[in-house]
Amino acid sequence: MLRLMLRRLGYGLAILVGVNLFTFFLFFSVNTPDDMARLNIGGKRITQAQIDTWKTERGYDKPLYFDAAKTGTEQLTHTILWERSVSLFALDFGKSDARQAINIGHEIKVRMGVSLQLALPLFILQVIVSVAFSLLLVFFRHTRIDFWGVVLCVLMLSISSLFYIIVGQFLFARVLKLVPMNGFAPGLDAVRFLALPILLSLLSRLGGEARLYRAMFLEEMGKDYVRTARAKGLSEGRVLRRHVLRNALIPIITSAGSYLPYVFLGSLVFESFFGIPGLGAFVIEAITGQDFAIVRTMVFLGALLYIASNALIDIAYTWVDPRVRLQ
Repeated sequence: MLRLMLRRLGYGLAILVGVNLFTFFLFFSVNTPDDMARLNIGGKRITQAQIDTWKTERGYDKPLYFDAAKTGTEQLTHTILWERSVSLFALDFGKSDARQAINIGHEIKVRMGVSLQLALPLFILQVIVSVAFSLLLVFFRHTRIDFWGVVLCVLMLSISSLFYIIVGQFLFARVLKLVPMNGFAPGLDAVRFLALPILLSLLSRLGGEARLYRAMFLEEMGKDYVRTARAKGLSEGRVLRRHVLRNALIPIITSAGSYLPYVFLGSLVFESFFGIPGLGAFVIEAITGQDFAIVRTMVFLGALLYIASNALIDIAYTWVDPRVRLQ
């Protein structure tokens, strides 16, 4: 297991370096530092002196990849690549391009706590509700409950998450006045603001997750160990809980594990529409404000979290199924 994890760590580091270099190259091949300065300063009459001042304040006056004017290691370290890309591996995110007063690392720490308050309960409820609903459909398979349950799943899967947000805000916030329309408050007051986005996000994902899990459970129902369990006199409910669910845990872990990065990075759509100051809203604000430093940082963090989640999924495989031996 140790050798496997070291090998996966090496693969993950190579992928992270590739993603980081590609992102850096993409950003600076599309926009030069002068273009970035013009976008951030704004206005029609921008002088070269203003552009040079903006670049100097943010460290974009250095060469991109190699500084021939320096000697030794400074030829590599005195570059935009080193200060804006390589430094990310030390979790040194620097400051915002648009607003120098914003320390990106501090902002991520503060906003991650807000995103976790939304995404962590959603992650737990999503797994529990999707699995329970799927088991219910399988238990009543070939009945009207199963048929209309599948129809409901298809309907939920076909509806955009924006529709859930618009209807949910209108019904629960404006008509029934059960929860606030948007906003956020710290402490226990956060429950009032997070209840509706959690509910709507759960509904928007339930259809696809339930159909996937139902298909997996039905496949397991036709296997020999299920017929053996029935022959021993076990009830249908116990067969589903003790045998079918246990043997279908690997695809469930795969599906749930792929959602883990969103637990930390936040939900772009829901945080933006509900005015929740999490990482998702942070990314949207950075994209809208042409803040390239924040966007590059969030791309790096997203790649890092995906690599970490895949490693955790591999470890979870061996935990839920002793037959799995990772080589």
